[in-house]
Amino acid sequence: MGQGVPAEPLEPASPPQTDPATRPDRTADGARPPWSAAEPLLADGLLRAVRATAAYGGVLYLRSADRRSLVAAAVVGIPPRLLEPFHRIAVAAPLPVADSYRGGRTIVLADADDTARRYPRLAVGLPYAHASATTPVTAGDQDFGALAVFWPSDGTRPPAAARRQLRGAGNRLATGLLPYGDLVRADGPPTVVPLPGPGGDGVRLGFLDRDPATGLLVPDAALRDLLDPGSGLLDHGHGPPGSGKGADEEHGKEHGANHGEERGADGPDLLERLVPEDAARLRRTVRRAAEQGRPFTERVRLREAGGGLRPLELHGHPVAGAGRLVVAVVDATAAAAATAAVERLRDGVFALDPDGRVGHVNRSAELLLHATRAELLGRRPWEVLPWLADPAYEDRYRSAMLSQQPTAFLARRPPGHWLAFSLYPDGHGLTGRIVAAAPSTDTTLPEAPPATTASVGTVYHLLQLAAALAEAVTVQDVAAAVVEQILPGFGGQETALYLARDGRMHLVTESGYPPGFLEPFEGTPIRTRLPGTEVFTTGAPVFFESERELAAAYPGIARDEMRAWAFLPLIASGHPVGSLILGFDRPRSFTVEDRSVLGALGGLIAQALERARLYDAESAVARGLQQALLPHRLPTVPGLETAARYLPGTRGMEIGGDWYDVLPGRAGVVLVIGDVEGHSVKAAALMGQLRSAVRAFASGGEPLADVARRTNRLLADLDAGLLASCCLLRLDPATRLLHGVRAGHLPPLLRDPGGRTTLLDLAGGPLLGIDPDLDFPVTATVLPPGATLVLYTDGLVESAAAPLTEGIDRLRSTLAHAAADTLEPLADTLLGQARHRDHRADDVALLIARLAG
Repeated sequence: MGQGVPAEPLEPASPPQTDPATRPDRTADGARPPWSAAEPLLADGLLRAVRATAAYGGVLYLRSADRRSLVAAAVVGIPPRLLEPFHRIAVAAPLPVADSYRGGRTIVLADADDTARRYPRLAVGLPYAHASATTPVTAGDQDFGALAVFWPSDGTRPPAAARRQLRGAGNRLATGLLPYGDLVRADGPPTVVPLPGPGGDGVRLGFLDRDPATGLLVPDAALRDLLDPGSGLLDHGHGPPGSGKGADEEHGKEHGANHGEERGADGPDLLERLVPEDAARLRRTVRRAAEQGRPFTERVRLREAGGGLRPLELHGHPVAGAGRLVVAVVDATAAAAATAAVERLRDGVFALDPDGRVGHVNRSAELLLHATRAELLGRRPWEVLPWLADPAYEDRYRSAMLSQQPTAFLARRPPGHWLAFSLYPDGHGLTGRIVAAAPSTDTTLPEAPPATTASVGTVYHLLQLAAALAEAVTVQDVAAAVVEQILPGFGGQETALYLARDGRMHLVTESGYPPGFLEPFEGTPIRTRLPGTEVFTTGAPVFFESERELAAAYPGIARDEMRAWAFLPLIASGHPVGSLILGFDRPRSFTVEDRSVLGALGGLIAQALERARLYDAESAVARGLQQALLPHRLPTVPGLETAARYLPGTRGMEIGGDWYDVLPGRAGVVLVIGDVEGHSVKAAALMGQLRSAVRAFASGGEPLADVARRTNRLLADLDAGLLASCCLLRLDPATRLLHGVRAGHLPPLLRDPGGRTTLLDLAGGPLLGIDPDLDFPVTATVLPPGATLVLYTDGLVESAAAPLTEGIDRLRSTLAHAAADTLEPLADTLLGQARHRDHRADDVALLIARLAG
């Protein structure tokens, strides 16, 4: 509840085009382009957003085929493994990506504290210091998804310019996707978009092309610069001093009078620049490769003008056409020098790619880690070295990559050698430094924790599940949380959740099973000999590590393509309530830790299900009471069309106090909307009393000021300890004269027949129940013919992620642009996203009235 603010008029948008050939979601011939043609748009749009906002990484989410989820479609600068708990996000989830998609707004999180305060589930899954902004990818009537970018956290909000650039990038991407319309969707793993390579990689490349007609090797511009950067030799084709006649004569003897066979028509003669023995060997290799059409690789030494030698690698590849050959010339001098420099360091140095795999390790690191390069390269350190297998060490890597801040830690290599690790991240990966660390005599270091097979990614999936179960209210909330978190947490491909009812097992939710596979098991008696029912009756979980084990225990049982299974009993307060099945597409060894964690999760899920079943039963009774207190139908009023909607809140176990009413009378019709503070049976009961009082006071034709004053005194006399807001409008449809009173309530919206929409200017009074002796001002105005009035409660426009004024303005914009031929569809349009939100913190009441034209 609260006071409204005045707003500027908002003009409606021009009507959309209807010609199929000119619509933005059609090509010139009226057909949709194929979705595959849009894939480069996704990578380019995401990369542009990251560059424009000076972010270090970003993620693009697109809607799923069923529009119930948002799926990560592309990622840049962030290891996809970090995003596993958030690969697929329910549209209704309390997460910034989902909120941005539903609400059409940009959401900015300044740091870890801001994230934990506003989105605790996100903080549980990504507990690392970083700043982020998320914006919708929307154009026209198409909501394609959301775009998120990340910055290192410095405790301040990202600048407004970066937020505007992000919103612009989202709009441009959405405009590019418009031609694909309903084809835009995501499924499967995200595309990893590479960041542009860092400068100074130390490798230079040029090409020679052998013309079969002339025998000439013609260099490209890159090779010319590689051989003689800034030298006049490029212009004249002369070799360096000392390359002279001897080489020419030998060349002539072997290849004929025209020694230009290996000389470019306007470039330097590569052979004349080589050490003589290397040049001779290369001539023979080139001739054989051209004649036989076979590739070759040669290492040669280039003589520098200053007397030095530069090593080159030449890779020749035959191409179509007899005798034609392309030769790649690679100069890795700088890279080799850098590698040699790193090898000379006494400190251990290693490099990880963004996914955590080792790309380079020097000799000192091999010695300190007690592992060879062959063992380390291409693998993650914590998967190779048992003493780094604790999730705490992988968490250091994750923290560095997501926060983009250096970090350091100690680890003990058995039997008692302590090593100090320093990690230096950027968007391309991570460089690590290792030194031996000898603790000082006054420092006590803890023992290294025992190795465990659970990865840190699994830990965060399970923390996410625990957080989601804590927030889950209904049985379907619990089921959705299990499907979204438990499969990725354990790498499973199938799951099925069953609850027992009336001696039979009933499916609540499933994921990953072939269509129709589970239908024969629906309603199975709990005494049937099947693993899912036997774990329910015995209370003991069962694990099958291969299909052979399952077939031996249950001969003839129906199977699909899964190769390992976990059957878990769901036990709450000592009583079985159901069972959970997990399927894996390859044989799996269930460790002691796996079995313990899965068993504990079964208990957690069971408790959440029992709480949710109790809520569902109580909620049905409470909602019935609440609905009984509202009008069953609206009266017919000549010259006035009306429509109303009510949506209960979905959070918590209690009910709210929003109400509306339409009261015909001799002096005109009274339109009422109100909201009792709080969410409880007490609030709903008080709402019923106030509604009855307003009906009694207004039906006698009393002035609105008296109706408001008497209702206020009644609420104060009841001493209920609750306040209420209310808006009363008395309208004469014949004269269009309106009198209005506003007691702490949001101002109604007024739309004229042309679509121009404003806030109705009503003088505002305080909330009802504050002071029993207050008077409330009345505002009189004459409405235009065909005017539409919209009264609403704050549940429709209020959001924790945006100011109230922004919500009112969004509703005003929706009303201005909505098709308004009849009121029932208009009411559904104005409810918009609120109707589909599974997590509404407040009730929503809406009342619409329209005068005859």
